[in-house]
Formats: sequence, C-alpha cells, structure tokens
Amino acid sequence: MPTETLRQTRTAVMGVLNVTPDSFSDGGRFPDPEAAAAAALRMAAEGASWIDVGGESSRPGAAPVSADVERGRVLPVLERLSGRLEIPLSIDTTKPEVARAALAMGASIVNDVTGFTNPAMRDLAAETNAVAVVMHMQGAPASMQTAPSYGDVVSEILEFLAAQTAALESAGVSRDKIYVDPGIGFGKTLAHNLAILSRIDTFAALGFPVVAGPSRKAFIGALTGRPVEDRLAGTLGAVAWMAAKGVSVVRVHDVREAVDCLKVFEALREEAAS
Repeated sequence: MPTETLRQTRTAVMGVLNVTPDSFSDGGRFPDPEAAAAAALRMAAEGASWIDVGGESSRPGAAPVSADVERGRVLPVLERLSGRLEIPLSIDTTKPEVARAALAMGASIVNDVTGFTNPAMRDLAAETNAVAVVMHMQGAPASMQTAPSYGDVVSEILEFLAAQTAALESAGVSRDKIYVDPGIGFGKTLAHNLAILSRIDTFAALGFPVVAGPSRKAFIGALTGRPVEDRLAGTLGAVAWMAAKGVSVVRVHDVREAVDCLKVFEALREEAAS
C-alpha cells in the first residue's frame, strides 16, 4: 500500500479490531475469523482509513501469549480480508515473527506498542518496506499501571520517540514510513494522560505524523465516571481535541461515530477559515 494513501491533511481514523478474548473493551466480541472480517469490512464502509488487527491484549494487567497463539488469531482474519479492502491493514504486535506473517498475508503497517525497541522489528520494517507506528509505553502491559512515574512525561516521551525513530532510520526505514504515538494509557496516570493530551501537538515537532488512541480508555472513565462500554461521548471529545491539535490518525473502536465527529469538526474549521 503506497504511503501517500496513508498520509492525509485531515485527521484519519484507524479502526481497532482486537481478535482476543481479553482486550479491555472489545475482547471476545469477534469469536471467529468470519465475524472479525465482517467487522473490518463494516469499519471500512463507515470511513476508516486503516484497520488495526491485534491478537494479543495490551490492556493493563494482560498476560502475554505465544507467537503461535497470536498468529492463530490474526492470520485467519487477514486471509479472509485479502483482496477485499481498499484501505491498509495494520498488524498490532510486538513479535517480529507475527509481524512477518501478517505482512506476507497483506498487512502493510506494523503497530508496535514497544516502540520498535527490538532490533529485529526494525530490520523487518526496513526489509519489507512496511509503515512503522512507534508507540511509547512505560513498562509492560502486565505491570505498566502499577506505579507509572515520570519527571516531565512529555519530554521523556519525546526523547524516547526521537531515539526510536532515529534507530528505525539507521536500520533503513524511510522517514516517510514512520509514525509516532505517545501511548495514551500505556504506563500513565490520569495526570500524565492529561499532560500528553494538552500538549499533543508537541509530538509533531519530531517531524513525523502523530497517531493517538483515546478510545474508551481509563482516563475517560476517570473523568466521566462511565464504565468502559459507555465512554463513546468522552472518546469523541478527545477525538475532536486531537483533530484541533493536528493529530494525523486517531485509533478508535467506534469508527462511524468518530468519522461523523471529524466531518463536523472539519466543516466548522473550513468555515471559520473562509
């Protein structure tokens, strides 16, 4: 998938498709590959610009799974989507062997919550010419929310992302294939997440498009008192804020609603600028 089809002047929507039994929001919703593929096609019809398929939960407290388990979850879905989507498919994984298999099955993006700290992942991205989404996470999912601590959370994330994007370039990945994600909710308290969101435009100064995933996350629950299944309105508030601050891609579970939110936002922004 050509990179130019991914980069847009307006905020794009990445649809989340977790084919896991234990993800925090949609775990267990897609019990078989046919249901998961149908969900991907629906999100594409609703206006998603990417579909991000994940086979291992990265929710707080999640236990890791083997590469074989992860492949067994994602590859049948990708196989059923082969040739049926006009938008790029992303594989959400930390394992080079899973990423390689997914890329061979038609994915063109690797979304790595560990930020390509594994040199084998960097080499794979260079070898396959894949788009790389570099995310920041403090710790690992099993323990990342135990006691996250920073001096200046934004500065430390910027430093990490700068180092990892430089490492990708050194491995041979083209700059126009790299996106950065500050990792909202991944080893961050409510205060950390609010600091990131308030300054999220800062991350674009690294010279790469910014991806951010606010969808249904705990910070929304903390602010609204809503359970995870009732955080759509809070998510859309964050989506509108991110669009106003120049975020390139928002990662959400509720594609139709996010696309509608962005249509209204863009129309108002264009009118105000005219």
